Amino acid sequence: MKQATNTILMVRPIGFRMNEETAVNNYFQQDINTANTEINKKAQSEFDQFVDKLRAKGIEVIVVHDTPSSDTPDSIFPNNWVSFHDDGTIGLYPMYAENRRKERRKDIIQILMDNGHQVSKTLDYTHFELQNKFLEGTGSILMDREHGKAYCALSGRADESLFRSFCEDFKCEPIVFTAYQTEGDKRLPIYHTNVMMCLGVKLAVICLDSIDDISERALVVKNLEKDYEDIIEISEAQVHQFAGNMLQVKGKNDELYLVMSTSAYRSLTPEQIQTIETSSSIIHSDLETIETCGGGSARCMMAEVFLPKA
Repeated sequence: MKQATNTILMVRPIGFRMNEETAVNNYFQQDINTANTEINKKAQSEFDQFVDKLRAKGIEVIVVHDTPSSDTPDSIFPNNWVSFHDDGTIGLYPMYAENRRKERRKDIIQILMDNGHQVSKTLDYTHFELQNKFLEGTGSILMDREHGKAYCALSGRADESLFRSFCEDFKCEPIVFTAYQTEGDKRLPIYHTNVMMCLGVKLAVICLDSIDDISERALVVKNLEKDYEDIIEISEAQVHQFAGNMLQVKGKNDELYLVMSTSAYRSLTPEQIQTIETSSSIIHSDLETIETCGGGSARCMMAEVFLPKA
């Protein structure tokens, strides 16, 4: 089973801003003294430049536009509400913030089908919102498709029982832990796994310092060392520059690219970059406004499409 795809879905924002409903447990978000219209304009510019860089390397980017009728400031992060799998399955996920639930759109699924992608089954977990149980897609779940495993850092947006149900449905081994960040004098859960961890082909990037429990850390290390040739440890300071929020994709002639923001790239050491470049080229793009106001970065903006094509 392949770990990287050459097709991604991205949603171009219309009303991007700092989402007050997600800021309660996304400690990466910052409020800036700028009008929302200007914030959205900057985010659109960053989005367009990012898409151009991806397409220039032969990565297929399916761009869908957000709808002006819905107040969905985080629509730019579609990987949280949907996932697309190579057996034709689609996963739909329960979202913590009520205004993010409006991001789920049937017409986006239809656009993929019109593009030749085949959908055979939908696994819909969204009804768990009624029980205040959440699992925010590939933000919460990091799938190691090649080795049949899935990693999840528990938080208010990642319920353990729901994650284990997901693993049963998708026939993968669950690896559960909690990752923390320091806020003031407190250690608080990191809201999404994909902020502190990235899994590619033969390459894993992770902030082990964020896993405070020694036994949980040992479990994660044991599995990564078994399955990956290169493991790059990043610091908590690098996590705050979104160095964990990367995604490996395929470009022209199946060349592998590790995609990240410019802030993430600049935080890496020469040794870390050298290790990455042994197996992957690097694409980075300036996402400063999106990162500052949205609390997410490059990986969050890309929903991988593994669906088979007719």
